[in-house]
Amino acid sequence: MSGPRLVVDELTKLYEGKQEPAVHAASLMVEPGQVLALLGPSGSGKTTLLRLVAGFERPDSGSVRIGDRTVSGPAVHEPPEARGIGFVFQHGALFPHLTVRENLAFGVRRLPRQERADRIASVARMCALEHLASRYPHELSGGEQQRTALARALARGSNVVLLDEPMSNVDVRHRAEIGVELQGILRAAGTTAILVTHDHEDAFALADRIAVMRSGVIEQVGTPEEVYGAPASPFVAQFVGAANFLPATCTARGVETEIGTFGIAPESASGDAVVAMLRPGELALEPDRGGVAEIIRANFAGVVRGYIVRLPSGLEVRCMVPACMGAPIDVGTRVRIVARASRATCFSARACAEARLEVRRV
Repeated sequence: MSGPRLVVDELTKLYEGKQEPAVHAASLMVEPGQVLALLGPSGSGKTTLLRLVAGFERPDSGSVRIGDRTVSGPAVHEPPEARGIGFVFQHGALFPHLTVRENLAFGVRRLPRQERADRIASVARMCALEHLASRYPHELSGGEQQRTALARALARGSNVVLLDEPMSNVDVRHRAEIGVELQGILRAAGTTAILVTHDHEDAFALADRIAVMRSGVIEQVGTPEEVYGAPASPFVAQFVGAANFLPATCTARGVETEIGTFGIAPESASGDAVVAMLRPGELALEPDRGGVAEIIRANFAGVVRGYIVRLPSGLEVRCMVPACMGAPIDVGTRVRIVARASRATCFSARACAEARLEVRRV
């Protein structure tokens, strides 16, 4: 059974003494059983928005609906405990003096004894905690602590779960593995979920949809593929992954850049002078003594090799190629850049200036 639809409509929160809202006119719809990530830098309003949904903060305007219930709005503000929402804090917030089993039992202690035991056994099994039931939080890894915190929220019967930086306490070597585990648990529970993160890789791994925030404003909502492949702004383009920004000109043939002419991606900016965005993985390199570009830096990153190439104008472009494709290319080698992409996303010079993105004209 899937959780309810969660609708956030034009939420705004302005703290006393501040000139700009922490959250401004934020709107989201999270479908039943869907996982949405709030992605953005520190101070962008992600956690404030999460707290508004949870009921820890009262908005100045806007509303929150869970299923067919309005839990926050001009005339209503249900407290957190009445919303049926589970909240997983950044560091789990487990009771250090209680075992895993006792932590799970804390939120369901008012249930009849047998129902309580059945509920604890069910979520422990779902979250792969059965063999850890008698351990204390300090005896758990970061990933195990997060699974326990999530299990505690699910044990309460919460069909909406909010997670604040769920991967922050996880060893970097195990982030991908833990991310798969958390996603699997949320899928198995059919829970509607919102998670906060500043790491785009975590968002890509865990979420069905991503909302990118900056300065309290949601700049784009879409699938990971849409946000990465068709960013709505220069800020989004930079924040969700490495990007090359090239001065360009729109012509009848397409958008012309120093490395070639491309079709213009749908919904891109138009005009005589624009900035074209290409991902490093969309560019390949071929050694060519007559090539006009030169490799000035190279690094090996496991499955890929990264290169920085200087163009005749002095502009530097980042390229990323699978490590299994050919031998490494030495620094100082003249190369030809071969574009794998047929289209480029374009932004106006004004949008780039507003994002404080410096693109040197050739």
